[in-house]
Amino acid sequence: MNLQARIKHFFTLGASFLNPENEALQIAKEKAYQQNSWFLPVFIDHAITQIKQSFLSLDSLKDWVKHYPSLSDAPTGKKVGIVMAGNIPLVGFHDLLSTLIAGHTATIKLSSKDTILMQYIVDALIEIDPAFEKLIIQQEQLKNCDAYIATGSNNTSRYFEQYFGKYPHIIRKNKTSIAILEGNETEEQFQLLADDMMLYFGMGCRNVTQLWAPTGYDFIPLLAALKKYNYLGDEHKYKHNYDYQLALLMMNRQFYMDTGGILLSENPSPFAAISQIHYQFYTPGSVPVIDNTEVQCIVGKNGVPFGSPQQPKLTEYADGVDTLDFLSKID
Repeated sequence: MNLQARIKHFFTLGASFLNPENEALQIAKEKAYQQNSWFLPVFIDHAITQIKQSFLSLDSLKDWVKHYPSLSDAPTGKKVGIVMAGNIPLVGFHDLLSTLIAGHTATIKLSSKDTILMQYIVDALIEIDPAFEKLIIQQEQLKNCDAYIATGSNNTSRYFEQYFGKYPHIIRKNKTSIAILEGNETEEQFQLLADDMMLYFGMGCRNVTQLWAPTGYDFIPLLAALKKYNYLGDEHKYKHNYDYQLALLMMNRQFYMDTGGILLSENPSPFAAISQIHYQFYTPGSVPVIDNTEVQCIVGKNGVPFGSPQQPKLTEYADGVDTLDFLSKID
């Protein structure tokens, strides 16, 4: 399977197996929601659409690989261990895609939160070309690999460093995203920002969990835009988090804003609990001081456009580390 064949197969995956009319995909989506109630069907659909449009178009794939002249045309025989996250649907797909495009064998450990959808992807690739059966190996304990990619929390990253540190590796820790507001945002931008915050219940590293606003900022238009996500309160796990965070704010007599399903409170931490968004103020005319070690995306002023964080391109790598460059240079 040469490079052009690998590109063609992933295009086929997007065109055929990720088609909304594919019955097997519909069954996988239903089972995935039954397995993990955080994976709402609407969120699964968003993830699949994003992968099809941004990752698996033929032009996108061809343009992507052009920038990596050291990519192997033939299979390399190298094994890359991938520890996948499961915080949002198919979050491990980009690592799998990158590894296989690079010509390596992917030895993967699926997240227990996202086995159904990722298994569907693996089975679909094998149906497209049976050669993938030897190029995608599933293991509970990743051993005897030439390199590793592991995604987890700050806590698990220490164990990853211990186990994989002597091999070429990419180890990812907790990340989140923030937005810097200026006070001249439009209604359309507020609607997009609401998506940036609340898609996937706000559980992705590209979800905005903290706002920086100029002193005296009027939050009312944003609160109105966020109300379209109050339906998340119908999900009992989310509602439990909302009730708990609301009780904490009330007991601590802390000022908060409430859409009826989403809470905004002033807090210096960029990481916010489920159902809650933090905010900080900055002096108009100045630039907020941001700790970029914890931030995946900065949205708004001097950052990426509203609405773009959850629609990353192939070249927008997690933690800003070029995964395909890393994979193309494994000795």
